[in-house]
Amino acid sequence: MAYLLALDQGTSSARSILFDETGGTVAMAQMELAQIYPQPGWVEHDATEIWRIQLATAREVLAKAGVAARDIRALGITNQRETTVVWNRKTGLPIHNAIVWQDRRAEPACAALRERGLADAIRSKTGLLVDAYFSGTKLQWLLDNVPDARSQAEHGDLAFGTVDSWLIWQLTGGAVHATDVSNASRTLLFNVHTNQWDPELLAWLNIPAGLMPTVQPSASHFGEAHAQWLGAPVVIGGVAGDQQSALFGQACFKAGMVKNTYGTGCFMLMHTGTEFEKSGNGLITTSAAQTSRAPEFALEGSVFVGGAVVQWLRDGLQAIRGSAEVQSLAETVPDCGGVMLVPAFTGLGAPYWKPDARGSITGLTRGTTLAHIARAALESIAYQSAALLQAMARDVASAGGAKISELRVDGGACVNDLLMQFQADLLGIDVVRPAVTETTALGAAYLAGLTVGVYGSTSELGDLWKSERRFVPQIPPAVAAERMSLWEHAVAQTVL
Repeated sequence: MAYLLALDQGTSSARSILFDETGGTVAMAQMELAQIYPQPGWVEHDATEIWRIQLATAREVLAKAGVAARDIRALGITNQRETTVVWNRKTGLPIHNAIVWQDRRAEPACAALRERGLADAIRSKTGLLVDAYFSGTKLQWLLDNVPDARSQAEHGDLAFGTVDSWLIWQLTGGAVHATDVSNASRTLLFNVHTNQWDPELLAWLNIPAGLMPTVQPSASHFGEAHAQWLGAPVVIGGVAGDQQSALFGQACFKAGMVKNTYGTGCFMLMHTGTEFEKSGNGLITTSAAQTSRAPEFALEGSVFVGGAVVQWLRDGLQAIRGSAEVQSLAETVPDCGGVMLVPAFTGLGAPYWKPDARGSITGLTRGTTLAHIARAALESIAYQSAALLQAMARDVASAGGAKISELRVDGGACVNDLLMQFQADLLGIDVVRPAVTETTALGAAYLAGLTVGVYGSTSELGDLWKSERRFVPQIPPAVAAERMSLWEHAVAQTVL
């Protein structure tokens, strides 16, 4: 049996999952990651803690499975994407906490780029909107605000990376400073047409080129994890940002196939093949995970607060003791009683792109209970995702493509049957949950397996994908349209 190890470094936790060659889960280990909120709109992580707990889960999963490192054919890394780390090349220590993808502190820098008239040129090169969500302006902020950082960067003393690069650096003992195309494509600094760092983009954001990692295909050799970490050297054979990795793990290899990941945020991607397609409906174009140097693309919409709204119910309102309780609480009422909850805690992402939006609860009455709010919180995840798919469908229609026929789902919240049925009802298409829902980690394992020859092709991987349950729409389209209209009305009230 060939084993593949996936390191899944997410926003709220670090996980390690051991898969067998059929894609079956052998064992999993997980540890929560502390969230740091220095001031409103700012979100940070301790990069040293990211490395510490990721390594701890990798060791734990091998111990749980009773598998030695020498029996692992390769490991893959998947990660929260736009989160930005800068470290000293000599000491290996971060110069500041990692700035998380949710962080909004770089909005003034984005506004300055827009005022300079650069937004269209940046989008044509990167596929991205100019927004604080992406890594480039976070990196710019670090260089401008951490004492002596810019001087050190200009002298070649610092390294920049998204979390995958940080983990590769640590695993290889500082021997490899690299990333893959999917993570690079989230920086505002990478030309997705040429698959290279773009000198003009670097100049516009005032980023020294010496900071940047080498960019490789997602399925390629990224070096070896040193024996001291796991007990034997292990090839790092696959790297992809979490959402592109999930698209790969869902076997969405062909143009028109769509997946949605329900994690801290929600992320919907549709593979568009080798064609760069610009959205006219608030979505972005991004690089898909690539098995060669030939560019592949996807349309993407990102919801900033998805499953995190359940964490807010637990930690902020203290309405539930554990996240698993939300479905049972929501099911104590037949509907949300007219309550709409828009969880715009850090602004609204696609397709709205309203950084100034703030969370709201509307439709409250004397009869409103915590159960109604809990149900509205769950439904808000589905509403935001439905808005993404509707935008995607409009893009497909304008390009003359085929109608989207199903949505493949994954991530922690997809196990919630109430949410998945409501999602199918809103969309009017089947929602399909796979037998293996840990598709983010599975995608990284598959990429690593391709590199070392465990798998011969993506066709072989497609044959391994199996569904566990199909949720079929149960309400008339007119009712779904009416509910979406009420949602859009609630969204319109969130901008200050």
